Amino acid sequence: MEYIVVCLAALLASALTLFSGFGLGTLLMPVVAIFFPLNLAIAITAIVHLLNNLFKFALVGSQANRAVVLKFGIPALLAAFIGAGLLNIFASVKPIYKYFFFGSEFQITLINLSVGFLILIFLFIDFSKSFKSIALPLRWLPVGGIVTGFLGGFSGHQGAFRSMFLLNLNLSKEAFISTGVVIAVMVDIARLFVYGVGFYQQSFAVDWSLTAAASMSAFIGAFLAVKWLKKVTYASIRITISVMLFVVSIGLISGLI
Repeated sequence: MEYIVVCLAALLASALTLFSGFGLGTLLMPVVAIFFPLNLAIAITAIVHLLNNLFKFALVGSQANRAVVLKFGIPALLAAFIGAGLLNIFASVKPIYKYFFFGSEFQITLINLSVGFLILIFLFIDFSKSFKSIALPLRWLPVGGIVTGFLGGFSGHQGAFRSMFLLNLNLSKEAFISTGVVIAVMVDIARLFVYGVGFYQQSFAVDWSLTAAASMSAFIGAFLAVKWLKKVTYASIRITISVMLFVVSIGLISGLI
């Protein structure tokens, strides 16, 4: 069942990503979290996210702005190590509260609370017109890299914040996309290294066959989106996704997921 649900979610998430303000990881991670511990779900999603970004990198990576990659990407990479390390620490903390509901035991954990609230904040930001209008000056690039990398390492939420800091650079459309992809790859590699160390220490094992199937589904979803989803209404997709993520965030915070 987890193969069917996760692969279908990866396919749909990859397709919907082309039309929504959310990234592949933001949409896929909550679904994977239904079947796996949250820190493991974030890691599996990060692998799919990295493979998807490497595919994009092969297509447009050569057009990245090297100066921005150095000023923004290097701090992001270093901060991703910290965010991912904090995730591993949070995952090892004992449940804050346990309760029974309809005869089943549920747990409220520090990691679920943190990621659940981050999703709520991300939803608020996505619908905030004032946030989207923010374009910070060049001197803030290293700070932007730190914020983006830390959040990327901790929960995978990095795209919206990265865009906010890169919008004021007057990059061409191609350079903007390419630079974002390169930075995303750097963050993904850093956080996956830390996740791997943490899982080894905790004897966690990534389901590689599921990860491969989800990655292939994501590629297919992107291909189908280009072919069939051009007439889909952006607003309807965005609202549907937001409602789904709101429900998931409440589920994480309450311990139901």
